[in-house]
This record gives sequence, C-alpha cells and structure tokens, in this order.
Amino acid sequence: MNKPQLLNSLKQQGFPSKIIKAFKKVKRENFIPEEIKQYAYEDEPLPIGQGQTISQPYTIAFMLNLLELDKISKKQHKIKILEIGSGSGYVLALINEISKSSEIYAIERIKELANKSKQVLKNKNIKIINKDGSKGLPKSAPFDRILISAACPKIPEHLYPQLKDNGIIVASVQNSIFQIKKINNKIQKKEFSGFVFVPLVEG
Repeated sequence: MNKPQLLNSLKQQGFPSKIIKAFKKVKRENFIPEEIKQYAYEDEPLPIGQGQTISQPYTIAFMLNLLELDKISKKQHKIKILEIGSGSGYVLALINEISKSSEIYAIERIKELANKSKQVLKNKNIKIINKDGSKGLPKSAPFDRILISAACPKIPEHLYPQLKDNGIIVASVQNSIFQIKKINNKIQKKEFSGFVFVPLVEG
C-alpha cells in the first residue's frame, strides 16, 4: 500500500478530513527504522526497536477521532494534551498537526525511543519526558486530553484527577479502546473492543 491508498482507505472508513489531512502531512517513514521504510504506508503496526511498535494507522486514526480534538473550543487558550507511551513520536506529530495551538506533553519510558522522537520532533511545540508514564504527569496537570497509547491492565481511574472537566481520556485497556469523558465532574465511559497493543510497562 502507498500513501494515497492509505489516505483513501482512511477516508472510506469515514474519518474526518482534519485527521486525513494530518496523515497526509506527517511522513510515517520518518518514524520507523531505515530497513522497513518501504512498508511505511501499510495499514499495519511496524517494529520500531526495543520490542515496541508504531501502531496501525487505522487504530491511530480511531483513537485520534475519539479524542475529539476538533471539538475543543477556539476560545480555550493553552489546550493541554498528554500522550503516555509516545514511542516513535508519530502520534504526537499527528496531534500537533490537528491541534496546532496545543501545548503537548509526552511520556516515554524507553530512553532510546524518547531521544529519537525528540530529534524528529525538535521544531514542534512538544515536550517529551523520559520516565515511567503509568502515573501520568501530575505536575503539569490538569489536561484537556490524555491519550494512552500502550495497553493498561485496567481502566486508568488514577488519571481522572489529572483530567479537566469536559476533558477526554482515550486509553487502550487490554484489547479494547476506552473513551472516558469527564462531564460536570462525572465520568462517562464507552468501550470499543477488538484491538491489540503492546503493554504499558511500569517502573
């Protein structure tokens, strides 16, 4: 599959134009090892070293859609977004493209991946921190959006205090994706099953 075919596939699956445009702009080949660049636009996960993968584009688009970045009011200043388990940095680049005025934070516990993604994203408004992300980032909280890109063993209720009211957490939990909304300080959850993720490692 090449890039136009991938974009067409995402379009046919009904993803909004803002997400399609971000996939068009961001070069996936910049986030994967040299030896597999020819597979950059296959709609499948690819290895990025250290036992980690860059997620399937369809899965990424699905999670980005659930984040509802387009529904953040333009009147809100300093929108804060956190990605936990940021890996290669590809999703961060897409978020940055969709929501350009956002303040974006990322946590990646594997030093080599954190350093590589810092290099690729050095001119972006993204702060990448190399540490265990399982507890979130309380010192920079609260966030408007939190994305957890590696599979949690259970719903991350401990992150609810780090989420603003009217905020959204999108989390992979075992083989499901959860969209968790905090509305008037009450939690609403939706589950979408049938996904596979590398586990979120603590410590």
